[in-house]
Amino acid sequence: MSSISIVGLGNMAQALAGRALAGGNTVEILGRDQAKAQEVAAALGGATVGTAGEIPAGDIVILAVPYAGAVAVVKEYGDALRGKTIVDVTNPVTPDQQGFVVPADSSGAQEIAEAAPDDAHVVKAFNTVFSHVVAAGSAEGRPVDVFIAGHDAQAKTRVSAFVESLGLRPWDTGDLFMARALENVGLLELGLMSHSVKHTDFSLNVTLLR
Repeated sequence: MSSISIVGLGNMAQALAGRALAGGNTVEILGRDQAKAQEVAAALGGATVGTAGEIPAGDIVILAVPYAGAVAVVKEYGDALRGKTIVDVTNPVTPDQQGFVVPADSSGAQEIAEAAPDDAHVVKAFNTVFSHVVAAGSAEGRPVDVFIAGHDAQAKTRVSAFVESLGLRPWDTGDLFMARALENVGLLELGLMSHSVKHTDFSLNVTLLR
């Protein structure tokens, strides 16, 4: 199983932490509000609490924070992230959901990779799954699909194994430049939520025809 540090205290952080613990992983909770971090860890049962800005205990560090603060968090940790696999779950969409706040030739994950130490490996994952869908783990008896992208094959293998430990199904979509496509999928889901589905109790899955 994996050693996971989760930066963030919101719904996605808690959903990932809960499934990670159930899957036998070790989980560290990190947040600037130490009292809130202690509260989240106590509610989960089995998670530890680290100190924001110091070296995370986990080999995999999940950025479960809004994109607006993600790059700043990576810069704050700096060399403490050396050698880590960093999982970016963000969707860098504009407030009106009409586009992205990152350059047209980039992605949130690529901007995070630029801010990370050279020997850290960023993997895009979980941005196409709503937090309560992660918490549920399956839909109509089939595992929820998690699309991933990243430069480093070993880091993607590590993240894929973690995804499987959650009872979810990983799909490798290619190099980190594919994060832009995954962020467009995230925007697509927000459009579905706003204009047709009208709720967030859904996920996009791959159906193999042969």
